[in-house]
Amino acid sequence: MNLRLKRTPGIYVVGFMGAGKTTVGRHLAHRLGWSFFDTDAEIEAAEKTAIADLFAARGEPEFRRIETAVIRQHVCWIERGRPAVLALGGGAFSQPDNRTLLENNGITVWLDCPFETVQHRVGQTTHRPLARDPAAFAALYAARRDHYRLADVHVPIVGDDPEITVAAILAHPLFK
Repeated sequence: MNLRLKRTPGIYVVGFMGAGKTTVGRHLAHRLGWSFFDTDAEIEAAEKTAIADLFAARGEPEFRRIETAVIRQHVCWIERGRPAVLALGGGAFSQPDNRTLLENNGITVWLDCPFETVQHRVGQTTHRPLARDPAAFAALYAARRDHYRLADVHVPIVGDDPEITVAAILAHPLFK
């Protein structure tokens, strides 16, 4: 396995909302025998409120501050040798401070999901505050792709089977 993963055994799954980060991350962690964590789920548990409610009550800047603190805590655990797969929220990798935290502490994996797929997956939900305006949703998708391209591994999403995506991740040369 990659020397960077041996030193800091962390895999950070990034991508747009609805790309399958939680599902794929959970399958990947299971395959590796590592722990799995989802930053959004951890934030909701710690704050005892839904992400949408947190956005509404305290705003996106406060949400991003909390999100970075959660990521920082996991990076510290990973640096101490606790192997983990971490699914990041859709906007986490767009924040320069978060990318800096992750840069030398494992491997980032971008799940590149087509816009039509994420639009379909997210379209029927009401709990995603940044998906409520279709035009703004499309613009956000386009803008975030530039950040996601900075990930170490790029995996195009070609279907709904997470095991196919996990196999594609593990077949990448960085995991050999």
